Amino acid sequence: MHVEVRHLDKHFGDFHAVKDVSFEIEKGKLIGLLGPSGGGKTSILRMLAGLEQPDQGDILFHGERVNRLSPQDRGIGFVFQSYALFKHMTVFDNIAFGLKIKKQPKALIRDRVMELVELTGLKGFEKRLPHQLSGGQRQRVAFARALAPSPQLLLLDEPFAAIDAKIRQELRSWLRELIEEVGITSIFVTHDQEEAIEVADEIMIINQGRLEQKGTPWEIYKQPVTPFVATFVGESNLVERAGELKGFEEAGKQGDKALIRPEYIEAGFENEFTLLSATESGVVKHIHFRGSEWLVEVEVKGRKLVTYRSLEKKQLQPGDAVRVLIHRAYLFGNAESRVVENSLKADPFPIII
Repeated sequence: MHVEVRHLDKHFGDFHAVKDVSFEIEKGKLIGLLGPSGGGKTSILRMLAGLEQPDQGDILFHGERVNRLSPQDRGIGFVFQSYALFKHMTVFDNIAFGLKIKKQPKALIRDRVMELVELTGLKGFEKRLPHQLSGGQRQRVAFARALAPSPQLLLLDEPFAAIDAKIRQELRSWLRELIEEVGITSIFVTHDQEEAIEVADEIMIINQGRLEQKGTPWEIYKQPVTPFVATFVGESNLVERAGELKGFEEAGKQGDKALIRPEYIEAGFENEFTLLSATESGVVKHIHFRGSEWLVEVEVKGRKLVTYRSLEKKQLQPGDAVRVLIHRAYLFGNAESRVVENSLKADPFPIII
């Protein structure tokens, strides 16, 4: 299903939950709605489902306006955070529920349920009740039930929030594979950026009711268009008066703020650098072991910067005097953000795509 939203707006009393949101989703894409709690993600999802009516704007499925259609007439499947399974029904009957409501033939119901039991890895659990299942298994039942009527659009509201971390990781990969196999357009709400980056084809960043940015996970990470996106996605250093840093004097002309990713900063001993004129003096404040690398907090001209350091290099210690080379920064002025390289370097720092 191709989905288009035009100027969607929603109030709940005096609270302006969704503010003039517009976007398009191509058929078969898996989209993550990512943002902080209370930002408007679930409100958008519920309006797509028909569970809430927009105050203004249009929702179009395959070019047809569906604002007035009931949820059951929109051709959607909905997976809730709380599973919302019927406790007195078996796995089989939970999955079959939507088909029975539509009064499908018993043979068709049986075949469809068993197809989904196989697809979702629930074979052998058909006669169990929800309380006899693990959290991950209950969520698989919820997915199967949503898919049973063959919807054209699948909506998922924080589908992994109630599941422990290990199972959540397994279900992410499973969901990605399931959506690819079924080929259904899907939108899921999450506040977990790692989840969105791992699972989604594209991410929409929602904040305070507005769509801040839409793009692939890599596009959003490497080229954030607003300070909020830059600081919300990935680890980052948001720097005031960036024009005071060596090689970034241009920032003083374009705007005060700059975002600097940790991987675009090097901190080390003086003999590790060949171009000292492009480096700043710094002092290590803290170090944190991250398993595959060190996370290093260093102070430069009164600013705290965070960077990474390989385990293969000599370990830094709090209080060490170091040189700090900043390769690249994202500048935020009145217009959209843009990438600026350290002007004192002979060669640009490579961008890996």
